[in-house]
Amino acid sequence: MDIHTGLTAVFEQQGNNYIAYIEEIPGVNTQGATLSEARANLVEALELLLEVRREMAKEEQVGRMITKEEIKMVA
Repeated sequence: MDIHTGLTAVFEQQGNNYIAYIEEIPGVNTQGATLSEARANLVEALELLLEVRREMAKEEQVGRMITKEEIKMVA
């Protein structure tokens, strides 16, 4: 199943650094000394959040009859 959508990365310069977050996903936020570093850190923060949520979901699904499908986002 493909979903055509995108996420919004927000970058704000604060002093000599940048803060960054994804508007649509609470908890995905980071910072960097440069805009490029903030972008890379934001991708890593999203990957880490998804990894943690997957593990939490596995624990919640133990003993339940479920079906899983991968959803591909096309930006």
